[in-house]
Amino acid sequence: MTEILCTNCHRPYPEQGIPYRCPSCGGIYDYASSLSYDPDKIEPNLPGIWRYRHSFGLPVDAPIIHLGEGNTPLVWAEAYSMQVAFKLESLNPTGSFKDRGSAPLVSFLKSRGAVATVEDSSGNAGASFAAYAVRAGILARIYMPDSASGPKRRQIEAYGAEVVRIIGPRSNAADAVRRATDAGAVYASHAYLPFNLPGYATVAYELVEQLGQAPGTVISPVGQGGLLLGIARGFAALKQANCITNIPVLVGVQARACAPLWALFAYGQAGLALVSEETTLAEGVQVSHPLRGDLLLRTVEACWGLFVAVNEEDILPGRDELTRRGLYVEPTSAIVWNGLKQVITKVPEPIVVLLTGNGLKSDQ
Repeated sequence: MTEILCTNCHRPYPEQGIPYRCPSCGGIYDYASSLSYDPDKIEPNLPGIWRYRHSFGLPVDAPIIHLGEGNTPLVWAEAYSMQVAFKLESLNPTGSFKDRGSAPLVSFLKSRGAVATVEDSSGNAGASFAAYAVRAGILARIYMPDSASGPKRRQIEAYGAEVVRIIGPRSNAADAVRRATDAGAVYASHAYLPFNLPGYATVAYELVEQLGQAPGTVISPVGQGGLLLGIARGFAALKQANCITNIPVLVGVQARACAPLWALFAYGQAGLALVSEETTLAEGVQVSHPLRGDLLLRTVEACWGLFVAVNEEDILPGRDELTRRGLYVEPTSAIVWNGLKQVITKVPEPIVVLLTGNGLKSDQ
C-alpha cells in the first residue's frame, strides 16, 4: 500500500485497524507522495475506474468492489453563448460522483476486515457508501441530518443500511458519528480518510481520454472539497507522467449560505466572519469547516483557480436551465450553472462542468 502519514505528526497509518484520524495526535491522514499514473499500467480488462488500479495505492490483496462506477458521459451544450462540456457524474450507479470514492474506500475497509461501519452524510455519500458496503458484505449505519432529502434517505434504507436521523444542522450529524466512533464503532469517513481521493482522480484521467487533451478549466461544486482535490491530484499525476503539459484552472462553487472556502479565498482570514451554516437547497455542499480546506485552497490557487459563491435564489433557476438542455440534476449540482456564469469569460477553454448528483435524489 502507498505510504499514508498523519499530516500533523507524520506517523504512518497503522498496519492494523481502521483509525479515521491519528491515534497519537488526532491529525488527519493523507498520502505521503503524489499519485502515481502510468499509461502503460492501465488494465483495460478491469471494470470502470478499476482499470487505473495501479494509481490507487491499495494493498495488493484489496478486493475489487465494483458497481459500474466511472466512464461517465461528456456532453457538450450551449451555455451563455458558448459550447461547454458537462461531465455527467450524476449517472454513476447510485446517482452521484461519490461512487468513484466509495469503490476504493470500501475495498480498503474490506482488506482490513471491516464487518460493520458508521458514516455521516447529507445524503449522497451515505447512499453511495451504503451501496458499496452491502456489495462488500459490510453493515453500514449512516448518520444524517433530519432535513436531508427524502429520496436520499429512502435510497440508503433500500440498500439495507440503518439510518440515524439527527436534528439540527449538518455538523450535528458529524458530531453524532464521532461519538459513536469514540464508543468503538469503525468510522468509514469520506472526509477524514484519504482512500477516496485516488478514485476521484479518475475523473481527470477520463477527461483527458475523452477530450484528447487536458481541459482548460474544470468547474465543480465544493463542500468538503474531496472531488476537486482528487481531480487536481489526477491532473498533477498526468502532468508528471508527461501525458499533459498544463494543469487546468480549477473553479470551486459553493452556496453562499455556507461558503467557507469562497470567503477565505475572497477575503482572507477576515472572511471567517462571513462563514455560517445557514439552510440551503444545496445540502450536499453545506460544510462549514472542510477538513482539508487549507490544502484545497493552496491547490486551487497554485493552478490560478478560484472559488465563487452562488446566491440561494439562483440555484433553482440554474437547475431549470440545465434541465432545458436535457441535464437533470439536484440543486447541489445545479449551483455550477451560476458559477459558470461568473467565470465563463475569464477562464480558458475547453471548459468542463461537473454535474455531481442526479435530479431524482431531490424533493425540490
